[in-house]
Amino acid sequence: MARDMTPVLKRCRALGLEPGFLGLDKKSNRNVRAGRKPSEYGLQLKEKQKAKFIYGVLEKPFRNNFARAQKLRYGTTGENLMILLELRLDNVLFRMGYGRTRKEARQIVGHKHVLVNGKCVNIPSYEVKPGDVIEIKEKHKGAQRYKDILEVTEGRLIPDWLEADHEKLSGTVKDIPTREQIDVPVNEVLIVELYSK
Repeated sequence: MARDMTPVLKRCRALGLEPGFLGLDKKSNRNVRAGRKPSEYGLQLKEKQKAKFIYGVLEKPFRNNFARAQKLRYGTTGENLMILLELRLDNVLFRMGYGRTRKEARQIVGHKHVLVNGKCVNIPSYEVKPGDVIEIKEKHKGAQRYKDILEVTEGRLIPDWLEADHEKLSGTVKDIPTREQIDVPVNEVLIVELYSK
């Protein structure tokens, strides 16, 4: 399985991202040197790399999501792409506060700790639907790991389209998110322009 092993803060600096969007409390002390003005293609590529990096998706699955977003009949392609990325199981776990970062949420899913509607799902890219009930398996609920995670994520805001019960370590997908509810600093229009060349 391929993974992005780039140092996170270095990547955040290069993409002009705040580490907070990844669930990290770290701060980068170095400044980004001002170079030449980026070209139009450079700006589009940077937005695509930002989205891929935030959601932890590699190029091929990202392109497949883009192709699916184009086929959806409602909404614009860019908005549909962001919604498809937001509905990934690892992202939903992160949003509910059951993972400090998306990478940790991905690991929790991969280790078969998660049930969706009572069935074990170990595919991080699994697309959740409205009405899905997501919970941590009963035998893992008492683990120290989840107590530590909840301590860190306690103050995190849970989006309106999700409902989480931290006592039972479960949550429900109430609705499909709208673009306004997705607080990711990505300009999806530039991604659409890049792929439509």
